[in-house]
Amino acid sequence: MSADQQKDTPEQAEYRAHAQAWLAENTPEPPTVRLPQSPLEIMTTDQLSYLQAWQKSAYDAGLVGCDYPVEVGGGGRQNCQRIANEEMRRARTPFMPNVIGLGMAAPTVFYHAQEELKQRLLPKLFSGEDIWCQGFSEPGAGSDLASVQTFAERKGDKWVINGHKVWTSLAHFAEWMILLLRTDKSVKHDGLSYFVVPIKSALGKGVTVRPLIKITGETGFNEVIFEDLEVDDSYRLDELGKGWQVAMTTLAHERGAGELVTPSSGGMKSESTHNTSAMALIDLARRTARNGATAAEDPLVRDQIMQQLIREQGLAENNRRGRVTELLDHPMRLALQNKLLMSEIMQDSAGIAMDIEGAAASLYLGDGSAPDGGQWPMAYMNSFGFTIAAGTSEVQRNILGERVLGMAKSK
Repeated sequence: MSADQQKDTPEQAEYRAHAQAWLAENTPEPPTVRLPQSPLEIMTTDQLSYLQAWQKSAYDAGLVGCDYPVEVGGGGRQNCQRIANEEMRRARTPFMPNVIGLGMAAPTVFYHAQEELKQRLLPKLFSGEDIWCQGFSEPGAGSDLASVQTFAERKGDKWVINGHKVWTSLAHFAEWMILLLRTDKSVKHDGLSYFVVPIKSALGKGVTVRPLIKITGETGFNEVIFEDLEVDDSYRLDELGKGWQVAMTTLAHERGAGELVTPSSGGMKSESTHNTSAMALIDLARRTARNGATAAEDPLVRDQIMQQLIREQGLAENNRRGRVTELLDHPMRLALQNKLLMSEIMQDSAGIAMDIEGAAASLYLGDGSAPDGGQWPMAYMNSFGFTIAAGTSEVQRNILGERVLGMAKSK
């Protein structure tokens, strides 16, 4: 019996057995198309269709949204999503495409939307039928989120939206967007409001989505332009002027510090998937020739990999500790570290892989001589998006310093 199973309640143990039995029979075969390294780089309808089919099947089996109430499309369970995630990763399933919907939109809608809107939106979000994107960053408001200028003017029971959002992952496929905008220009934080907006149905009728080509050559990012888009007031979440507070719910869950566990899966082995763990670095070093031996025999490489193993294990132990309230001296200390540590560990691992590969790291996807199919250089370039998204590493350190350690604000 695993350590996780030993700590399960009877309900959780029954649920874990259900998840294991279903996954043993229903983990999909690897795709016939190349998948990106993460959901944020989905580019083609073939990629999306394969991943949507997986998410829908997992939802139908009760492995997605299981901690949400039945009334809004959830499973009505308590503390079982973590178990579902563990078992899906253990079974090496594909990742889920609706990452923004599951990790950010769902908890925000659940905590702040009217009941009718929850019941309407959440079931198709959980199933992956409706893809979601996030409208926060703007060309003039990145890390200073409270400076967004996309504006909504009220006209009766409607709002007319004008503005420009950028770095909007999955907007090219999204039916819905969570949107932070300004409804009052006279004040900063208190002038913000929060909406959910149907963008796919408004393409060419007030909404324009333009792809942004990344350094990797992929187009997961987009810019979204609103020109006199009219939406109903029922799409507003919470009270007028409470957008900043609603956005904090979104960001807390995006950073892994929210109350609800985000459904997640992954680990499928195929030619198009990639593992950036320290164990993958060991395998790479053993296969890479260096000075008549292998890179694994280089003391510097061995030390770098060992440091990564220590960091990964430390993060795993932090996550275990974070589930025990009695071991937490501050409720947000460990939770707010997650995004910062995971993104930087991933970036450093990819950087070490580039050093191990040496000159071969200049070979990219499609080059038959590229180690591991050119996936490591792609992982390295992709990693900078993760240390910027959801607040840069610098912003994360400020948050930890000010909100956890009680240090003076930087400005």
